[in-house]
Parts: sequence; structure tokens; C-alpha cells
Amino acid sequence: MRSRQPTKTALDEQRIPVRVKLAAAWTSFMFLYAYVDIIAFFKPGVIDGIEAGVVFEFDISQTLLTTFIALMAIPIFMVVLSVVLPARANRVTNLVVAAVQIPYAAFNVVGESWTLFYGLGFALELILLVLILRLAWGWPRIAPSATSPNRGTVGAQQVA
Repeated sequence: MRSRQPTKTALDEQRIPVRVKLAAAWTSFMFLYAYVDIIAFFKPGVIDGIEAGVVFEFDISQTLLTTFIALMAIPIFMVVLSVVLPARANRVTNLVVAAVQIPYAAFNVVGESWTLFYGLGFALELILLVLILRLAWGWPRIAPSATSPNRGTVGAQQVA
């Protein structure tokens, strides 16, 4: 007698558009970027420094806080820009911004005594930025023979 075994079927692997992948990667980067800064408040002396008006050796000022919000706005805007920009502008913007974010992300590690904490934060951010660069660099292209300027899109079947 044969025992009945459940059949295993393949899971549906729907193709995710590159725009959505980029938006997801930027969202993950943004959360990681923010949480590294938030968790850093638990370092001894950070809150005391803030109360004394100093952050990272800089005096807290309107200019400093405006700079912080402008820098934080970059990955925030990249989430939406990855979805709404036209393909060519989207690809270029993602390549440029992700490449510029790498040295900026490394800034947190330079000169820090907490290299394990900031090093891990940088490594995780770097993984996401490299993913963004890879996705943008490998943006799928349309084959030149798939369209014709005079006849529009060439269908899969041709009527004789």
C-alpha cells in the first residue's frame, strides 16, 4: 500500500521591477542610517555632549541641524525618486547618489573609538549601497529590435 504524500509545487516567483527593488533598498538604507544614529545616543557621554551643545565635536547650531536634515533627506528622497523618475534619469541618479553615499557613510567610522559598532553600521550600509549600485548598473534594457519608430511595438505574432 502506498502512503499519500503531499505534492510540492514551486512557489510563484513574480518579477519585481527594478524601481521597486531600488525603493526597498533605499528604504532599508534609510532605516539603518537613522537607527545607527539613534542607537549611538546610548554611548556614554553622548547625551551629556548634546545637553552641553556639542555633537561630534561640533557646536550645535541651526546650520549644523539643517545640514543633518539635508543629509538625512537624501536617502528619504531616493525612495520616492527610485519609483517616479524616468528610467534613464533614475539609473543615473541611483548610481551617482549611492556612490557619493559610500564615503559619507565611512565618515562615521573614521576616528571613532567604537569601531565595532560604527564598523558594523558602515558594513551593513555598504552592502545596501553596493546592492543599489548593482541594481542601477544592471537596469534591464529593451532590445533594439523590439520596437520600430514607424510601426510601434512589434508583436509576438505577425499577420501575413
